[in-house]
Amino acid sequence: MEKSYESVWQNCLSIIKDNVSAQSFRTWFEPIKAIKFADNVLTIQVPSQFFYEWLEEHYIDLLKKTIKKELGASGRLEYNIVMENTYNNSKPYTVSVPTSNKKAVGNPSVAMPLDINTNGIRNPFIIPGLKKINVESQLNPNYSFENFIEGECNRLARSAGFAVSNKPGGTSFNPLFIYGGVGLGKTHLMHSIGIQIKNQFPNKTVLYVNAEKFMHQYIDSVRNNDTNDFIHFYQMIDVLLMDDVQWFAGKDKTQDIFFHIFNHLHQSGKQIVLSADKPPVEMQGMEQRLLSRFKWGLSADLQAPDLETRIAILQKKVYKDGIDFPKDVLEYLAYSITNNVRELEGALISLLAQSSLNKKAITLELAKSMIDKFVKNTAREVSIDFIQKIVSDYFQLPIELMKSKTRKREVVQARQIAMYFSKSLTKASLASIGAHCGGKDHATVLHACRTVNNLMETDKRFKIYIEEIEKKIAVV
Repeated sequence: MEKSYESVWQNCLSIIKDNVSAQSFRTWFEPIKAIKFADNVLTIQVPSQFFYEWLEEHYIDLLKKTIKKELGASGRLEYNIVMENTYNNSKPYTVSVPTSNKKAVGNPSVAMPLDINTNGIRNPFIIPGLKKINVESQLNPNYSFENFIEGECNRLARSAGFAVSNKPGGTSFNPLFIYGGVGLGKTHLMHSIGIQIKNQFPNKTVLYVNAEKFMHQYIDSVRNNDTNDFIHFYQMIDVLLMDDVQWFAGKDKTQDIFFHIFNHLHQSGKQIVLSADKPPVEMQGMEQRLLSRFKWGLSADLQAPDLETRIAILQKKVYKDGIDFPKDVLEYLAYSITNNVRELEGALISLLAQSSLNKKAITLELAKSMIDKFVKNTAREVSIDFIQKIVSDYFQLPIELMKSKTRKREVVQARQIAMYFSKSLTKASLASIGAHCGGKDHATVLHACRTVNNLMETDKRFKIYIEEIEKKIAVV
C-alpha cells in the first residue's frame, strides 16, 4: 500500500516528539503541514522563511535522521516556504527548496537567507558597484567601555549594557532600551556594547545604525524595488544596535518594517539594543504593538552627570591625551557645564585649542573667558554644585564637611548660605536643594533661608559675606 504524505509526516512527528521538548515541538513542528509525497520525497510547508532558517540551523540533523528512518536511505525532504510579501501589497507566494547545507550550522554569522533568483542580498551599507562580503559593524573604536565613565547617573544602563555584551541574547535584557537627553552618552554606550561583543564573539554579526539612516535605507529599497533584500539583510544580524528610535514617530511604513525585523530577531534569540530621547511610555506617534515590544526587556535611563562624574570625565580625557591640566581649571569646567557630557568635552577641546593657537597658558581666567563665549547663546543656570563650591572655598571648608551632619557653627552657617543662594539663584525644588546639602528636608532649607535673611539685617559682617560670595557666583 502506497504511503500518503499525511501518514509519512505523522510518523515523522512521532519520532521528533520523542527528541525535542514539548515547547519546542509546539513552536517549531506543529505549524508544519505535509503537502506532498512523491518519488520518496516528502514536501512540507513552513509558514515563513524565518521558520525554514530556524529548522535548518537547529533541527536539520534530527530531520535528516527522521526521514532516513521513515523513508530509508534514499528518502529526501523538501521545504515549501510561504513568502510573505505584504510590503508592496503583493500576495504571498511559495518557493520550494530541498534540505541543504548552505547554512553553516553553529555559525549563524555566515548564514544567508534563501538566494531566490538573485546573486545575493544587497547590503544597504554598501555603495552599489562595490563588492563587499562582510557586514561592517559601523562601530567607533573610541567609544569603548574603558572610555565610558561610570557614575550614579548611568550605573544601571552601563551595568545592563555590560551584561548584554557578555551574553548577547542570553539575558532578560532583550531588548535593552536606553533613554536620556542629548549628550548624556546613549550613543557611546551602544558602541561600547557592540565593541565588547565583537571582541568576545568575533563570529557574531554586529551592526550599529541610526534610526534615521535605517528609514532612508528603507525608502531607497522601496524606490529600487528590493525591499525583501533590505528586510533579509537586517534579519541576518546577530546584534542590532538601533540608535534614536524616536525618528520612527509618525513613519507608519518604517515602523511596520522594523516591527517584522524586531520580531524575527527576538524570536531567533538575537540581541536588540535601542536608544531614544525618552522612555517608551512617553513616546508619541508610535504604534502600540511596537511600543509594547520596546518594554519587553529592560528600560534604563541616562541622567545628567553629577559633579564627581563630570570631573572624572574631564580627568580621563586629559590623562588619555597626556595633558598637564590645572586642577582648578578642570573643576571650573565641571562646575560650569552641568547638563551635557558632549558640551563638557567640547568646552575642554575649545579651551585646549585656544591655549595652543594663541600660545596662552591654561589658566582660570582663560577658562572663564572661554566659557562665557562657549555658552553665550545658552540660557545657563548656576548649579547647586557650583554654589557649594564657591561657598566652601570662601570659608575654606571641604565640601564633604559642609554636606556632613556636623553641627559646628561655622559649618552650619556655610551650609545655610549655600541653601540660601541655591533657592534664590536656581530653579531647584526645596527638596532637591536639601538633598544636595547633606540629605536635609525642605523645612530645613526654609529655615536656612529665613536665618540668612535675618542675619543680613542684623549683622553687618555677615552681610559683607553674602555680598562677596554673590559677586564670586556672578563671575560665572
